[in-house]
Amino acid sequence: MQASVESFDQPANHQVFKQKLRVLVIEDEALFARAVIKRLKKAGYDCEHAENLQDGRAIAKQFLPDIALLDMRLPDGNGLDMLSELVIKGISVIVMTAYGELNDAVSAMKQGAIDYLKKPVDLEELLLVIEKAETSTKLQHHLDYSRQRNTHATEGIELLGNSPVMQQVRKQIERVAQLATIKDTVPPTILINGETGTGKDVAARLLHLSCMNKDRPFVHVDCASLPGELIESELFGHERGAFTSAQASRCGLIEAAEDGTLFLDEIGELPLNLQAKLLNVLERRMVRRVGSTKERSVAARFIAATNRDLQQMVLDGRFRSDLFYRLNVLNIIMPPLRERGDDMLLLARYFATQTERRYGLQQRQFSEDAIEIITQYQWPGNVRELKHQISRAVLLSRDDRISGHDLAIAIEPGLSKINFDSSAASVTLDTAEKMLIENALIQANYNVSEAARLLGITRMAIRYRMEKHGIKG
Repeated sequence: MQASVESFDQPANHQVFKQKLRVLVIEDEALFARAVIKRLKKAGYDCEHAENLQDGRAIAKQFLPDIALLDMRLPDGNGLDMLSELVIKGISVIVMTAYGELNDAVSAMKQGAIDYLKKPVDLEELLLVIEKAETSTKLQHHLDYSRQRNTHATEGIELLGNSPVMQQVRKQIERVAQLATIKDTVPPTILINGETGTGKDVAARLLHLSCMNKDRPFVHVDCASLPGELIESELFGHERGAFTSAQASRCGLIEAAEDGTLFLDEIGELPLNLQAKLLNVLERRMVRRVGSTKERSVAARFIAATNRDLQQMVLDGRFRSDLFYRLNVLNIIMPPLRERGDDMLLLARYFATQTERRYGLQQRQFSEDAIEIITQYQWPGNVRELKHQISRAVLLSRDDRISGHDLAIAIEPGLSKINFDSSAASVTLDTAEKMLIENALIQANYNVSEAARLLGITRMAIRYRMEKHGIKG
């Protein structure tokens, strides 16, 4: 689990997006400029006016506009001479051209202008274009903040635990990290398997920190939470007019990852039609927005994670086999907490200390009955459940010790422990595991999925162990 709490507070250097946008009008026709500013101020915008490029540069430096209305013909030069300066500063630029200056408009769009208007300009049309620019500007601000937040959230992360299975995970991550340092190569895709709450997202962030582009964006995409009707647009982006609500072009999350890392969490929830499109991106390293004929190169590193049995989903026709094999180039398996031995107590103490520091509470110790519960409970929710339960116990405990009662966990008899009689003193670990699985199957009336749930493991895991011990379901 990560060694520090992920902070979702804004970084100190992040400027909160202003509710009242600033518009700089760079226009030498004073009468027209006054009319534009009057209309925009009535609509709630903060405006400034410059009559030439020189004044425009000076005012832009002090005023810090969000949007600029830039005329192409100014007394001291062409608006194109200033366009790139504004775009580099993150200012959305709308150019204004006279009749017959279409070439200037085309050049402006190529240099980064988001739209253009022909003179004479209708003020209501101008307001609509400004509103669209406002939407685009807000999306860009949120995207910039998301990048800052994700970079901030990867600081100081590590996987805690001394158990053999966790040591193996760290070795796997180190090995993958070595591959990530090879220049001029397409980074291999990585698939992280594990039950819910085992720390798959933490492993993904560690993998990002291990690559050469660790200062680049880390984009976390939860495939399970993306709305079905928007998931294609969210991932691949769209062009203006691609569908009814597409009022402006927008890059997708794949493009937003740039040359950093795109983490596709819960990849098993991705619809079949988009699985084919994602496979095409992985194979060709190109992405095409919805409604576009242009392809853009993809430099991002892809990491996917799932708590589902993708192989079984392939057999059931719910996941593409070609995408599974393309994702499963390198595989990391995050072990469930119940298989991590003393790591349970180590993590419990860590989360307790974390909560105490956050709320300024005195340090507490675990009572003997609390330790027994922590080490004997199956933790079906894994590390995430442990963190929640320990934090809750620390906050509710009134003594200097956290008791079993504070944990409020009920252990199911017969599943957390196996009671052996005296004749079973020499029982082996394999025999104990077989007995535990058989016991769960009996309780579940030989429903394999239900038995897996009782044991707190995946259907794939119980099937593997049943084959290992020759148990027929």
